[in-house]
Amino acid sequence: MTARRALAALVALVLVAAVAPAASAAPVGTGPFDDSFYTPPSPLPAGKPGDVIRWRTSNAGPRKASVDAWQVMYLSTNALGQPDAVTGTVLVPKNADRATAPIVSFDPGTHGPAFECAPSKMIDIGAFYEQPGLDDLLDAGYAVAVPDYEGYQSAPKTTYVVGKSEGPAVIDGVRAAQRLPAAGLSTTSKVVFRGYSQGGGAAAWAGELQPAYAPELNLVGIAAGGVPADLVQVTLQLDGKFGFGVFAYALLGLDQAYPELRLDSFLSDNGRARLAEMKQSACTFELLTTYANQKIADYTTGPGYIKPAWVARLTENKLGGSPPRVPVFQYHGTGDQLVQFAQADALHKAYCAAGVAETWKTYDTDHITLVYTGNADVLAFVKDRIAGKPATSNC
Repeated sequence: MTARRALAALVALVLVAAVAPAASAAPVGTGPFDDSFYTPPSPLPAGKPGDVIRWRTSNAGPRKASVDAWQVMYLSTNALGQPDAVTGTVLVPKNADRATAPIVSFDPGTHGPAFECAPSKMIDIGAFYEQPGLDDLLDAGYAVAVPDYEGYQSAPKTTYVVGKSEGPAVIDGVRAAQRLPAAGLSTTSKVVFRGYSQGGGAAAWAGELQPAYAPELNLVGIAAGGVPADLVQVTLQLDGKFGFGVFAYALLGLDQAYPELRLDSFLSDNGRARLAEMKQSACTFELLTTYANQKIADYTTGPGYIKPAWVARLTENKLGGSPPRVPVFQYHGTGDQLVQFAQADALHKAYCAAGVAETWKTYDTDHITLVYTGNADVLAFVKDRIAGKPATSNC
């Protein structure tokens, strides 16, 4: 698939999301059954990370006939180490043996800051642009947990590319799948984290945090592609380029994770208006079209994002400090125009130097195309880890 065709497919899926009708079947679960489902209760209930707060059935888009699916809200941990609530989707093939089914966390790529962009909403109506990769896992008989990450609600406050928020959201999404009574999954099942782009970063962060945060998980592997390992290297090179919307969204995500960053203090009136617009209406397609080729200088009164508070948080969210203890398949496109290749290669080398059993693979392609063309190798890696085959490394 060419980059043009991949982007066209993405456009089609976004358009479907805009016009798809609501499901007519009567919902089942604890509710609520409207969009207030996504609003966390205040105060949050007592409990442990991964405990289910509420759930309801999901239509699961094109997989409705072959899987049972639920939208869930569960307890997790934000970037400041405080309890929060995250939503997501749990999917289990109808023919799976639930007592033994492995669980794969399918960590979504960029969906955009607007509430309507939430991955669980896209899955429900059949507009999830990574559906082919999700289908691979369901067809293999695996249960799948898909986190929305933090902040998708009517007044969205997503913490985009903030690994300290995304990692716990991934891990606790698996825990929630294991604790959801309707799913019937085992707490001892083998677990794999799998993601691309934002999802690749989230999967890698979950892998780095898991030994201390969730040592009870039977984690057997991590597949992470297009990984934004170093946010400084990833974002600054997008200024004035095709991926500027991703840069702007990253600033927004960091600011929403860390209130002391005070993004608004150095936004221009134009920047303030454009980011408010982005929060309300931008999904992936809009990030890559409406905001393409713009410049951060037109959004700000000065480079406040290079001040010490920002540098400290960016450094804190750089991958590589606590290498995973399970095999890793890391992959990247050499022509990636959104997530710089060199910083991903640096993470690969850091993992290898730390003794991680890593398979590193490059593809002569761009970022969007690899969303789809990397799926076969990812599935092979996942199957091998779940089958218990010894991992090989090409470090």
